[in-house]
Amino acid sequence: MDLLRDLLDKQVLDRKQVKIGKVDGLVAELRQGKPPRVVAVELGSITLARRLGSRPGRLMAWLAARFGGERHAEPHRIAWNKVRNIGVDVEVDVDVRRTGIFDWQDWLRDRVIGRIPGA
Repeated sequence: MDLLRDLLDKQVLDRKQVKIGKVDGLVAELRQGKPPRVVAVELGSITLARRLGSRPGRLMAWLAARFGGERHAEPHRIAWNKVRNIGVDVEVDVDVRRTGIFDWQDWLRDRVIGRIPGA
């Protein structure tokens, strides 16, 4: 399996088949004398911005922390042992309601979209 080709930009589904985003990055552990081991997948705008370079990544992390608090200054990570199936979509054993993945969307819906007349 070519992890980058087969995982990046695939849709991620939680245990109830709710779409929670796309795989934006992989986290690997480097081990001396052994091949690297994947430990997590990352989702979110910070990881996506890091794919463009370190400066966009730092800017997005700063914006996320500024508007969402320090807990949003890091990308969302799902441990590799929570990945259940890799097919057309990536299925994970996570309940999205117990994560902060939708916090930004909820804030935007409540504070911006909800105030637009007719929305």
